[in-house]
Amino acid sequence: MAPYFIRNLLPRRQARDANRRPLGPLLRSLTLIQWAQFLTGWLAWTCDAIDFFNVALSVTRLQKQFNKPDASSIVLDSKPQTTAITLTLLVRSIGAVLFGVLSDRYGRKWPLVANLLLCSTVQLGTSFVQTFQQFLAVRSLFGIAMGGVWGLASSTALENLPVEARGLASGVLQQGYAVGYLISAIMSLYLVPNNPHTWRALFWATSAISAFAATIRALVPESEVFLRAKAQERAFGANPGKRTKVFIRQIGAMLKQHWALCVYAILLMAGFNFLSHGSQDLYPTYLKTSKGFDNYHAIVATIIGNCGAITGGAIAGSVSQYIGRRLTIISFVLLSGVFIPLWILPSGFSGLAAGAFCVQFGVQGAWGVIPIQLAEMSPPGFRATFPGVAYQLGNMISSASAQIEAIGGNHLKTTINKNGKATVVPDYATVQGILLGAIATFVIFITIIGPENHGSNFENETTAFEQRKVLDKVRLSELGGIDKVPRPIDTRSEEINDKF
Repeated sequence: MAPYFIRNLLPRRQARDANRRPLGPLLRSLTLIQWAQFLTGWLAWTCDAIDFFNVALSVTRLQKQFNKPDASSIVLDSKPQTTAITLTLLVRSIGAVLFGVLSDRYGRKWPLVANLLLCSTVQLGTSFVQTFQQFLAVRSLFGIAMGGVWGLASSTALENLPVEARGLASGVLQQGYAVGYLISAIMSLYLVPNNPHTWRALFWATSAISAFAATIRALVPESEVFLRAKAQERAFGANPGKRTKVFIRQIGAMLKQHWALCVYAILLMAGFNFLSHGSQDLYPTYLKTSKGFDNYHAIVATIIGNCGAITGGAIAGSVSQYIGRRLTIISFVLLSGVFIPLWILPSGFSGLAAGAFCVQFGVQGAWGVIPIQLAEMSPPGFRATFPGVAYQLGNMISSASAQIEAIGGNHLKTTINKNGKATVVPDYATVQGILLGAIATFVIFITIIGPENHGSNFENETTAFEQRKVLDKVRLSELGGIDKVPRPIDTRSEEINDKF
């Protein structure tokens, strides 16, 4: 018999048995609306990534625009004592709370439409700034808009799919992030250099993409979970004011009952966001500064790395459906750690590009499990707020990753051959290697001690604003009996109750 350490990571037998329906026939059985709802969630998350990486891929051009002496001046500006990248990460939690609560209260559709339109508007405004202070102010507003997208996108994409398809869907959904990075990199490679407006054209294009995504979401029907909830509430005759009061009370009840689970999810997301941002945000700058690459080869290496991310996410998500969420995460994080030397030691393009592919295959493969892992562990009724806020608070904690790498690189120096001369440059390679190794160790540890609710039928849970009515036994008879009503908010899996 396998050691308890391994057996504890494997999903319960009944959960594994419930996920043996063949994937091919299952995907063919999905309706057009189910496909559309998944794709709108994926597209929203892809837009979010495109918008974020516009800055990471434009650091050198922003240096020249705002007269900053080096890359770390865009990452860390000495006067306002903040960063463009870090500031965006810091304020995203505000958007996660705002749009998450709106989504769990009023539905998935219109809050996500509003969120994407706000992203589009602020992206457009970014393209017209003239000073670095204006740039930071607009990026802070963008961070609020950006913070709401992930929770709304993941709930929209996953809750309408069959349980057996959610592992693969989770991996594909999360790698909308890598696809967004890929699209941003391609535009930086071909659109920006050939346009007289340079980096400003990049923000115009992404503003249009976000507006397009909002239009598509507006055309796709509301999530079935909320259509059912609203139908039940109409049958009960509850007015909107009473539903809002119920919802507010349920937020308090959820926090009181599941506070430890909330803390755990934030720590998990802090580790994952350090792993992701530490391996991506300054990667083009690292290649150009520490390895001497030109802009073209740095972006091509970035594109190759994101191809690895897309592949890893889809594979890991599928694997997690059979061996469990936590064991898959641990396996892929270990895989990324193995390839850290290939990520930092080579000097040539081929070796570093291979390292980028392998590391991102592992890092983003593990990330591919996160949407479904958070959705399954979420308190019922809060599948937009709980994952979104945990994700963005983790982002806030990890917001110093770009600063750590930039400052560390400016203190650690290395020598490269640049234009035939020995040149002393920041040693971003060593800093990234140390950071990634330390964070990978933390992520493995926090994953091992955490819960797993593999194979959860969370689509059968009630929404938060339904709870008071569905627990009113006098009126349950109107629905034909208690067995026909979804479970109340404080029903949790045995495993999560045991741990948290």
